[in-house]
Order: sequence, then structure tokens, then C-alpha cells
Amino acid sequence: MPWIALILEVDAADTDAMSDALLAHGALSVTVEDAAAGTPEEQPLFGEPGVPSEAVWRRALVRALCEPDTDVARLVTEAAAEAGIETPPYRTEAVPEQDWVRLTQAQFDPIRISERLWIVPSWHEPPAPDAIVLRLDPGLAFGTGSHPTTRLCLRWLDERVRGGEEVLDYGCGSGVLAIAAMKLGAGKATGVDIDPTAVEQARLNAANNGIRARFIDTETPLELQADLVLTNILAMPLKVLAPLLASHCRSGGRIVLAGLLDAQAEEVAAAYRPWFDMQVYVSEEGWTALEGVRR
Repeated sequence: MPWIALILEVDAADTDAMSDALLAHGALSVTVEDAAAGTPEEQPLFGEPGVPSEAVWRRALVRALCEPDTDVARLVTEAAAEAGIETPPYRTEAVPEQDWVRLTQAQFDPIRISERLWIVPSWHEPPAPDAIVLRLDPGLAFGTGSHPTTRLCLRWLDERVRGGEEVLDYGCGSGVLAIAAMKLGAGKATGVDIDPTAVEQARLNAANNGIRARFIDTETPLELQADLVLTNILAMPLKVLAPLLASHCRSGGRIVLAGLLDAQAEEVAAAYRPWFDMQVYVSEEGWTALEGVRR
């Protein structure tokens, strides 16, 4: 028997309350999107920690996944009452049974980063016998290679690692950059992340790739002078971290900063100029990566 997708439209201000109420009354999961998505009235939202945003959608489409025997009418009525709103109109769609593991895997093909560097999920064969392969499956931490900013950093590493360097990956997520550095010939790699889950995932990914790299959280003392420093996060924390990252990059060492929209690049570059000679490394798909040389 197929699952049920319950779809209803509510005022954007009521989405949190309605979503929580649906989950409390039996929905298995809830997602929210702009009700005008796909139309000229669609309103993209961009947010970043530390940067206030007043923008909200006017109307939101709430989708709840329900078990096959769910009394949908009762669910909507009870959830609306708990959320303190009038019962909204709704519709349902059947969600057929599928092999979700196989379906998910089909969405992740090998990703070519450069002539020699590939990211390959564990269920795929290496694309070429002489390829440098990073075995990485989608997981709980950012950094599968599908995002342009990750690819920019990986390409930078492919160009900059010559052999034996010490590498610092600050905000390591999945650990993909530190792992790639080691596979490309770096001597040491340390990954740092504020999220303990990311640190554990990075350690697991390194083990799966046969790589020895150090992954720690931000509470662990960091004592190193790296030849190459990478950080792929967001503009606001990048600006805050400038003095810290400069202190861990040796004179003559290089830094790459990614996770920046094109319009944010100059402001972030200015935060690093007291320590680094900065320039744009590359811009791609609306994202810019900056490169600097430590004075």
C-alpha cells in the first residue's frame, strides 16, 4: 500500500506551528517550500548566520509524509486546531513503494574534479585505473563534492599540493578536503569542525579511504603552522576567523577561502589583507574562491 503525501497551503507565518503540529499528530516528516515556486512570483531566500533577514514567503506549501492508513482529514483538523489556525484546504498524493536506497544511490554519480581527481560513491567502480579516487558517500556532514565551493577547493588543492605539505582544513565537514590533500601527496592534514558529528564522519571517511589524517573539534588546542590552509564555510565566520587562520599559516604559505557569493568576495578579502596578499582564485556559478599568500 502506498504512503500518503499530504499537501496544504498556509500563511508563511503559520508554517512552524503547523509543521510541528502535523508531526505531533502522526506525520512522519514535513517539508516547507514557497507556494509560488516555479512561477514568476517565486521568492528565493538567502540567509547566513549573523546576517539579519526580514524576507519571508507570503504563502508556504507544507508537505507531510503519512502512513498509508492515516485519517488525513482528522490529522489536518487536529493539527490546525493545535496551531491555532483555521483548517486549511488540502490535497493528497500517493507515494508508491520504492527501493529508496537504490533510488538515492542513483542520484549520486562519480564527480570529476580535475583530469586526475574524482569523487566516487562506494557503490560505483573507479572511472579510470589511474584516477585519484576519493571514496565518499552522502552523509551527515557537508562536502560530497556536489557543491561548487567544494569543487573549487579541490581543484585548488590539485594545483597547489606538490608533496609533503602540512594542510589545515578549517570547517572540515565530511573531511573531503583533508582526505584529498593526503591522496594528492601532502605530508600531514588536520581537519577542524565545530560539529562533533562532522568530526566523527570525517574520521570514518578517512578510514574508508585508507588515509591517516587528524580531525578535531574547535575545543581541542590547535598548534600547527600549515603550508596550505583551506576553509569552505560562509562569509561572516570567514571574516571573524581571519586572525586565527592567519596565526596557523606559515610565512609564504597559502590560504584558500570558499563559500562566498561573488558579491561577498571583496569584503572578505579585505579582512585578510593585514596578513595575506589576496586575489580571486576563480569564480564559478555565482561563487568565488579567494587565494592568499601569507606575508
